[in-house]
Amino acid sequence: MIRLHFSVVAAILAALLVGGCRSSRTGQSGNVVVAYVSEDQVFSEPILKDFERDTGIAVRAVFDTEETKSTGVLNRLLAEKNNPQADVFWANEPIRAELLKQEGVSVPYKSPNGQDIPDTFKDPEGYWTGFSARSRPFVVHKRVKDRPASILDYTNARHRGKAVIANPLFGTTTVAIASLFTLWGDEKTKSFLQEVKKNKVKISTGNGESADLVASGEFDFALVDSDDAHSRMRQGKPIEMVHSDQAPDGIGTLILPNAVILIKGGPNPETGKKLIDYLLSKETERKLAFSDAAQIPLHPGVDTPVHVSRIENIRPMRVSYAEVARKMKEIQPYLKEWVGY
Repeated sequence: MIRLHFSVVAAILAALLVGGCRSSRTGQSGNVVVAYVSEDQVFSEPILKDFERDTGIAVRAVFDTEETKSTGVLNRLLAEKNNPQADVFWANEPIRAELLKQEGVSVPYKSPNGQDIPDTFKDPEGYWTGFSARSRPFVVHKRVKDRPASILDYTNARHRGKAVIANPLFGTTTVAIASLFTLWGDEKTKSFLQEVKKNKVKISTGNGESADLVASGEFDFALVDSDDAHSRMRQGKPIEMVHSDQAPDGIGTLILPNAVILIKGGPNPETGKKLIDYLLSKETERKLAFSDAAQIPLHPGVDTPVHVSRIENIRPMRVSYAEVARKMKEIQPYLKEWVGY
């Protein structure tokens, strides 16, 4: 089972603030949808406001905060499992959508707008559908001539003491490490992580700090989220973004789409489906590509700015997000030991 923290108590109390969620069961279901959102509010809120404008359906949104790091609304959904208040969960990656599927919080819904999205990026049973992805590239300081090309460069002696990685106990770095476990198996991945330690790779507090340490010139490269890379590049920092393991025999770069799910027993299922349809549209993907999020559309043929990679130009890491979700829970004790907790 997933461990719930003190935020569950806060979530239950905060449910009172949603107020009209329960009243929407009695006469307002055609005019309102309740959305829990872990995608950054600065990127997601404009999309939800456009949905309100275009459909006339009011959105009651509950956003994660920076402090809860995408777990606040997850814990809230779990706490409300037997008395659901939300209709839709907009997750900023598919792992939490998989966890909610495994906990029986979601129900299948295959939106017609998701048909053209590659099967790699959606649940085969329809419990979640991905859209508008981040990638997990390297950020590399421009002074570095021998640029890293593979995740294995973390163990290369020529980069000893010159690389940084975010704490794998948290966030998307946990997903990245769990993905390696599913691809390579336990023995090879643990051996890799021990070599990373021996190569004196610095462990930062998060992807943002990793990107800043590279941008400042203190370190040569780091594995981060693509939005961390883009934000520093917009600031004029002397860094470049490199997608790793793109050789024909490479494992590819991890792709993390947003994921949207319909909540089991939510108060407004029909408007929930309409919101899901809207989020999975090509127009939503275009907006997120041109926003500061610089996210990668998964639909074919969506316009993107020049600095946003097209999904067909990236060799993606072939992982099962369901397997990654299960592995994340399994490897937590090992990762705590590895980090030194």
